[in-house]
Amino acid sequence: MIPASAPETASATTSAVPLTSRETKVDRIRRLLGTWLALPLLVVVLLVPTNLSTEQQSLLAVLALVILLWLTEALPIPVTALLGVSLLVVLGVAPAAEVFGAFGSTTVFLVIGAFLIARAMTVHGLDRRFALSVLSLPGVGYSTYRTALAFGAVALVISGFISSSATAAMLLPIGIGIANTVGKIIQEAHPEKTISELRFSCLVMLSIAYGASVGGLLTPVSGPANLIGRGLIEQQTGTTINFVDWMLISVPYIVVMGAIMAVVLCLMNRPEVRHIPGGQELFREQRRSLGRMSFAEGVVITIFGTVVLLWIAPSLVDFLPSPPEWVTQLSDHLNEGALPVIGAALLFCIPARRGGREPVLSWPDAVKIDWGTVLLVGAGLTLGSMMTETELATTLGTGLANATGVSTTFALTTLAVVFGLIVSETVSNTASVGILLPIIIPIAAAANIDPMVPAMAGIIAASSGAMLPISTPPNAIVYGSGMVPISRMVRTGVICDLISIVLIIGVAMTIMSMVFS
Repeated sequence: MIPASAPETASATTSAVPLTSRETKVDRIRRLLGTWLALPLLVVVLLVPTNLSTEQQSLLAVLALVILLWLTEALPIPVTALLGVSLLVVLGVAPAAEVFGAFGSTTVFLVIGAFLIARAMTVHGLDRRFALSVLSLPGVGYSTYRTALAFGAVALVISGFISSSATAAMLLPIGIGIANTVGKIIQEAHPEKTISELRFSCLVMLSIAYGASVGGLLTPVSGPANLIGRGLIEQQTGTTINFVDWMLISVPYIVVMGAIMAVVLCLMNRPEVRHIPGGQELFREQRRSLGRMSFAEGVVITIFGTVVLLWIAPSLVDFLPSPPEWVTQLSDHLNEGALPVIGAALLFCIPARRGGREPVLSWPDAVKIDWGTVLLVGAGLTLGSMMTETELATTLGTGLANATGVSTTFALTTLAVVFGLIVSETVSNTASVGILLPIIIPIAAAANIDPMVPAMAGIIAASSGAMLPISTPPNAIVYGSGMVPISRMVRTGVICDLISIVLIIGVAMTIMSMVFS
């Protein structure tokens, strides 16, 4: 539910993938193209004759530049976002105070506070404790299938509370350990195979990656892409998706997609053996080594639980038939951005041990959160608001609606899902949402379609790329283990992508339509 970031994990805005020599060459060419084409593209779009106003044409030029640099990753994605925002001021799209105002939005403070609480979870090992508690359950560690699926289930649940990249990074060493243990047993029957070539090793790694990616859709604050997408929807439509409505959509999708992925993974990566001698004892020993839950862990759980309760409280108040006036007033003041910041501030005040001086969260630990994502969120909201303020969104939407002939919710939702998933295979989830929604929402407005369903479906699709190491941070992290051949990831990912398209459209036309109606 809270997106975290640790220095040793892949950022949500970048991908750290060990590349082959061929991939390195392609990557270098892609970045060089972005570098050399950036300035000419900006100048051409600025100078080409159009019917747009000066502000609209300048904004369009900046958007073209930003999308090019995001697609080619010629610059780090957060740097590109900041560059785009700064160019808006220099090119006279809007005054500096208006352009930079989005960095003080509720969404930005929500991200900062949530990242800090999640950082405390990681520092004190709450995520690892939960993972080992599940893996040491009776019957889990004895079976190769159950063990692999347990990794996926743990990743799915944890990534709803901390970022998918941090989840994958935390589970990776545990997964490698069990893969090595089981691998030695399998090698007795298959001496020609190395541990990294075993199907069981690949199954465990992909279970971690795909589970973390799917679980990251749980709530609006489970990942940066969710936050940016929700912020853009609110900004361009005036409608806020509350926590309850989001989870009414995400939970059924996560449960069904998680179950389907489990079946696909097991069918396409069948373990060489069914049983793991000593596996149960290995997990239990690792859990015992953690000792009893510390005072600091208890503090983090308490503050986290309180913040979550206060997050959903306003939605629950809406269900009361006639709540007292003081309850309504209090509910109105429970700002989603202020609550996690207050909770995080308490972590700096409360000692990690009874009678101690060291706080639960120290500043040296706090500064290690993913500030790149914080900047990207603010910049994404700025670009979205400028499209609305200059009416470029309306102009583009009308043109695209006429060009594509989209006239129904189903057609636009299908377009959003397919386009979002294709883009997410080569661009980060956050950038995918930033590219997709400013296109889909104006098309919906121009075609007199309610934008909520296609926009929400697009957010889910933009986080569903599963085919390549660069598709998501969890994919990049497990690919770095050396236990996932690229061919297996592509084969498995293609099947999961196709299933995602069908399932997202199905959820959109049923559950989303009911929730947003």
